[in-house]
Amino acid sequence: MTRIHKTVLILAAVIALVLGLTVSKVLNAPQQTDPTALADAGIILLPQSRALPALSLTDENGQPQAVDQLKGRWTLLFFGYTFCPDICPTTLAELRQLKAQLPPEVLERYTVTMVSIDPNRDTPEQLRQYLGYYKAGFTGLTGELAQIQQLANAVSIPFIPGDTSKQHYTVDHSGNLALIGPDGRQRGFIRAPLNPTKLAAQLPQVLKQE
Repeated sequence: MTRIHKTVLILAAVIALVLGLTVSKVLNAPQQTDPTALADAGIILLPQSRALPALSLTDENGQPQAVDQLKGRWTLLFFGYTFCPDICPTTLAELRQLKAQLPPEVLERYTVTMVSIDPNRDTPEQLRQYLGYYKAGFTGLTGELAQIQQLANAVSIPFIPGDTSKQHYTVDHSGNLALIGPDGRQRGFIRAPLNPTKLAAQLPQVLKQE
């Protein structure tokens, strides 16, 4: 083998090594989220995260919960109420369907919390019983109406309180969800109506972020 042949072989080996390392780096790099695909699934990420207000509500077990301390896991905040005739049962059923399609490693970093916009009727016990129907591990929050409105306004999902002087009143609200990161700050929204299949395809990439 001539010196030129040896040089060519060495260069080829070096090039192959560099290409191999480059391909490995690309394959092992974390997948980037596609804004177009996210939007198609109804996921809107904020350019900058938002802090939640420092206020305390009560969970479905009657325990205090500081909303600005929702940390350690990704949280989907849904503003609804247990006497809701349409949006709430539909949304919670879709969220249950979404949960069934997410892999275990994603579920470990994810939870769904319904914030009651009808604290006049939604006691912790009422919330616990209602959410229990779905058998999906959903949690709930209730409390003073003024505090709930403050939280809803802070995450840009406002609602119109019901007329409690009427016997069978309803509460006007949307089915949009607030996306809270593991740092306890709002990272974005999920628009209604929900599409569990598209969300199951896109949400895991979002939830892998810190």
